[in-house]
Amino acid sequence: MNALWIVLGLVAAAAVYAIIIYNKLVRARQMVKEGWSGIDVQLKKRANLIPNLVAAVKGYMKHERGLLEKITELRAKAAGMTDAGPQERQAVEQEISSLLGKIMVAVENYPDLKASQNVLELQQQLAQIEHDIQMARRYYNGAVRDNNVLVESFPSNLVANHFKFEKAEYFELENAADRQVPQVQL
Repeated sequence: MNALWIVLGLVAAAAVYAIIIYNKLVRARQMVKEGWSGIDVQLKKRANLIPNLVAAVKGYMKHERGLLEKITELRAKAAGMTDAGPQERQAVEQEISSLLGKIMVAVENYPDLKASQNVLELQQQLAQIEHDIQMARRYYNGAVRDNNVLVESFPSNLVANHFKFEKAEYFELENAADRQVPQVQL
């Protein structure tokens, strides 16, 4: 009779432990989703700022027309990728970041444009949004790390495999040149 109670106690303890691990996995997965949502919000803010920036510089930057058209095209492409995962989305967003940096550097060649209060405000907003994207990316990648540790480590990997929890993808820069902040002198 005592052996039966011991076995029942061990089964109950294992079930409680599995429930605790399951809840940790659910929490980690939700943190990843929250982190991605934060990145998405910042990317949308940046995408909404792009038309204002393009409109502000378009009249001045006749020689960079192709650059402006490309950034507008990429913005539209990124806006259509709402269901895309980090890997697909980061390639387009990296290209947008690169082109925005080129636009800011090109502003240097246009003294009237450099002096425009509207362009200065847009540059400040863009710098703030880029900072916010970086912070959201850090949060997201931290949540991905925590999730992946739970999914891969023992004994939580047993529960994760049983309930089909998966590793999440990091959102990171692949091109080392994209890690460099373009220098803009105003």
